Amino acid sequence: MEKLRRMVNEIAYTHNKAHLSPLHRSLVPLLFLSSSFYRLALSLRHFLYQNGFFLIHRLEIPVISVGNLSWGGNGKTPMVEFISLWLAHSGISPLILSRGYGGGDEIKMLQRHLLGTPIKLGVGANRAAVAGHFIQKYGYIDTRKSSWYEKQDSLDSGKIGIVVLDDAMQHWSLWRDLNIVMVNGLTFRGNLQLLPLGPLREPWTALRRADVVVIHHADLVSEHILNDIESMIQRIKASIPIFLTKMDPTYLFEVGVINAKIPLSAIHNATILCVSAIGSAEPFVKRIQKMEAFYVDRVDFSDHHTFLAKDIELIRARLGELESKFGSKPIVIITEKDYDRDPEILKQLYPFEVNVLCSTLRVVPYRGGTEDSFKKLINDQLKLQVPSGH
Repeated sequence: MEKLRRMVNEIAYTHNKAHLSPLHRSLVPLLFLSSSFYRLALSLRHFLYQNGFFLIHRLEIPVISVGNLSWGGNGKTPMVEFISLWLAHSGISPLILSRGYGGGDEIKMLQRHLLGTPIKLGVGANRAAVAGHFIQKYGYIDTRKSSWYEKQDSLDSGKIGIVVLDDAMQHWSLWRDLNIVMVNGLTFRGNLQLLPLGPLREPWTALRRADVVVIHHADLVSEHILNDIESMIQRIKASIPIFLTKMDPTYLFEVGVINAKIPLSAIHNATILCVSAIGSAEPFVKRIQKMEAFYVDRVDFSDHHTFLAKDIELIRARLGELESKFGSKPIVIITEKDYDRDPEILKQLYPFEVNVLCSTLRVVPYRGGTEDSFKKLINDQLKLQVPSGH
C-alpha cells in the first residue's frame, strides 16, 4: 500500500506523462476514471449545498476557516495555531475545530503547543455539533459587540469568542465568516488534476470562495515562482489579498527528553537522516539542508503513515549505511507530527539519536503584506475590535 501511495503521489506531481515509467502510466486510466467520479460527486455536493438541500449551520460567534485546495504540506495547522494564539493574547478565547484525521497526530501536536492557554480544542467529523456542545458547556461572547474589559472577563470565565476551523475549505456544512486558503509554494501546481489522479481536492477556480490566500513555504521558492503563483491566483480572483508565510526552525528536542531544548547548531556539520510521513516532505528536507549539515539523506513515507517494526528496520539499515560511509553516527531528524503520532516506536532506533525539529509559522513581509497587516485584515473583516499592538 505504501508503494502504491508513493506511485500515485509521483503521478500527481509529474507534469509530463512521458516522463512516467510504464508501471506508472498503467495506473493513469484507473486514476482518471476515479478522478472523474470524484469531480461528479464534488459538483453534486456543491449543488446540493448551494440550493439548500443540505443545511449550512450558522454559529452565534465568528468562524474562521483555514483550508486548502491540494493535499498535504500547506501549513493549515500551523496557521490555525498562529491565529488562535494571537486571538487568545488579544483577549478572545478561541475554539479550534478539527476532524482529527490521520490518527490525530496534528491534534496531539496542538494539545502540546496550546497547553496552559485558554484555547479549546474540539474534534469530530460533525463540527457544527462539536461547536454546539462546547458553546453549551462554556457559553459564548459576541466579540463584535463586547468591550475590551468584557473580553478579558470572558477569558477568565472560559466563554468562547471565536471558532477556528482546521482543514475546512471543503467542509461546507458550517458557515464561515472568513475563508483563508493556504497554498504550498513548493508544490502548488502539480498536474492540475483532481484526486486521485492529481493533488487537487477542488479545481483552482474554488479560490473564488476565498477571502485571503496565503502562500506557504515562500522562503523556499524563487521570486519568479512566487510571481507565477500570484498571477494564477489573481486571474481567478483579482482583488484577493495575498500573504506569504514560512516555518522558522526554533529548536530541537530528543525523543524521550521532550523538555530539554537542543540548539539548532547541533545539526551543523552532522550527518543527518530526515525521516518523515507528512503531506510534503520537501520543505522539511530543504530546511535541514539550509542549516549547514555535513550531509542530508531522507526516508519519506506517505502522509499520516504509522511507523511499523519493518519501517524501523529500514531506517536502521539506512543509518548503518551512512555510518559506514562517513565514519560517524548519523542523527535522525523527524517532524513534530511524526513524533506525536507514535513517540515510543522511535525509541527503537537507539543507539542512534532521534531529534524532533520544532518550528513556528511566520508571516514573510511581501509587497506591503506583514504580520500586522494580516492581523488587521482579520480584525477588520470580522469586526473583532482587537486593540492595536496585539
